Amino acid sequence: MGIVSQEAILELQALMDSVEEPLNITFQNVHQGFRAETLVRFLKARDWNVAKAHKMLVDCLHWRVQNTIDDILAKPIVPIELYGAVRDSQLIGMSGYSREGLPVFAIGVGLSTFDKASVHYYVQSHIQINEYRDRVILPSASKKHGRPITTCIKVLDMTGLKLSALSKIKLLTIISTIDDLNYPEKTNTYYIVNAPYIFSACCKVVKPLLQERTRKKIQVLPGCGRDELLKIMDIASLPHFCRKDGSGSSRNSENENCFSLDHPFHQQLYNYIKQQSLITEPAQPIKQGSFHVDLPEPAAEETEIAKSLESELQKFEKGNMLSKSTDGIKIDDD
Repeated sequence: MGIVSQEAILELQALMDSVEEPLNITFQNVHQGFRAETLVRFLKARDWNVAKAHKMLVDCLHWRVQNTIDDILAKPIVPIELYGAVRDSQLIGMSGYSREGLPVFAIGVGLSTFDKASVHYYVQSHIQINEYRDRVILPSASKKHGRPITTCIKVLDMTGLKLSALSKIKLLTIISTIDDLNYPEKTNTYYIVNAPYIFSACCKVVKPLLQERTRKKIQVLPGCGRDELLKIMDIASLPHFCRKDGSGSSRNSENENCFSLDHPFHQQLYNYIKQQSLITEPAQPIKQGSFHVDLPEPAAEETEIAKSLESELQKFEKGNMLSKSTDGIKIDDD
């Protein structure tokens, strides 16, 4: 790390030393003892501009306090049937670890429907997974390997991606904005697998809009990505949709489905949240109701990407309709 980088870290650290309660408490939940690494994440997200990184980090801490994010791991989604419905329609899970010790998260982009609960439940679930990753999984991995592990790997399955993705763009933009503003630089690499033609078309439009540091993190792998991913992880950690070509679906596989509520990751996560709820409010019955978080206004970049995606998907739809309308039409040579 260069001298300029070290100077920026020290400058931001001095600014954060003056942060008072309750921001300091929530900052501890953010850095989990890895303060320098956390400062670096926010500096990277603002191109090493100390003033902008400081504002971003303080804004993040205010967001956490205002929305009681520190308590979100004590707020289970109940009843379990509702949580199961969220899991069935928001396909995400943890399949294992890379050989370097980074958690591997699998995301079924193409087959996630987000149609079984309100937006707030999906946002709640997403933030809970983020917080469980940052407060439980990453500290545990760091302790095991004897070094800071503060990022993860994400494998995005595009199986089943259809034009109906238009209806998901708004929610996905909200979730993406929450991550960009409050969980920056937590993903080391995005691996995209099982990409259909429609994704390739959208990718050509969206990729130029992404910041360079984000573009460098994205790798589109051929087919299910099995051979490439096995270079960085054991087969036991490979997401089920990467196990073999033509595995068919993010939702069903002969291999263990890491999206399923029965998967050890989701069982551990849900049990952890239930236990935390009993510790914090032992005398109170667990009530149904989503944990409302202020939904952020998407940044200009996020809005532009969403608009470009929507436009490209609409073009693709029109092209498909035109192609179908000409099918079977015979043109005479006369």
